[in-house]
Amino acid sequence: MVASDRLAQLSGRARAPLRDEMESYLASARRFLQPAAPRLVGVGGLSGTGKSTLAAGLAPEIGAPPGAVHLRSDVERKLLFGKSPEAPLDAGAYTPEISRTVYARLYEKAAIALAAGRSVIVDAVFARPGERAALAQTARAASAPFTGLWLEADPALLKRRVAQRHGDASDAGPEVVEEQTGYDVGEIDWHRLDASGSQAQTHDAAMAVLEAEPKG
Repeated sequence: MVASDRLAQLSGRARAPLRDEMESYLASARRFLQPAAPRLVGVGGLSGTGKSTLAAGLAPEIGAPPGAVHLRSDVERKLLFGKSPEAPLDAGAYTPEISRTVYARLYEKAAIALAAGRSVIVDAVFARPGERAALAQTARAASAPFTGLWLEADPALLKRRVAQRHGDASDAGPEVVEEQTGYDVGEIDWHRLDASGSQAQTHDAAMAVLEAEPKG
C-alpha cells in the first residue's frame, strides 16, 4: 500500500499522476481476476491505412491478459512461402488462389485461438464482402462477439505512407494502392473509421468502438 500512503501525503495537482497510476494498476488487476470472454476483431481497409499498426496497438487491450492474438495477412502469406516477414514476394504470391488460401488460414487460426479461450484480432485488406462475412462467421461459430473496423483515408495519403515503408511485412507500394482504389468492396457493414490522422487518433477511435460493443 505504498502508493496509497504516498497519495495520502500529497494534495491538489500533485495527486493526479499517482492517482492515475493507481487506477491503471487496479484496472490491470481486474483484468486478471475477471478475465473477459474471448472476442474476435477484424481490421480492414486498403494498404497504407495503418491496419497492422492499429491491430498491434489494440491487441494488448483486448480480452484477458496478455491480450488478443494478432493475426496479420501479410505475415501469414510470408509463412505460407516459408519466408521471413521482411522478405519480399513476387507477383506469383498474390494470385487470387493464394489469397484465398491466406484468408482460409487466418480464419482457421482465429477459430483455434477462440476455442482455446483467447481473443483474436485479424488485420487484412478484407476487400471482398465474402472475406468479411467469413470472418464474422468464424466468430459466430465460436459463439464469440465480433467487431469489424474498416479504416479509410485519402488515396494520395495512402500512397505516401506505403512509399515510406522499410523492413515491413507488407509488399504493397503506391501502385498496389492505385489498383486497390478501383476495387468494388461492396457494402461496408463494419465500423468505418477515419485513418487520416495520427496513429493515436485512430487507436482512440477504435477503442471507443470496442468499448461500446457487447463483449459477450
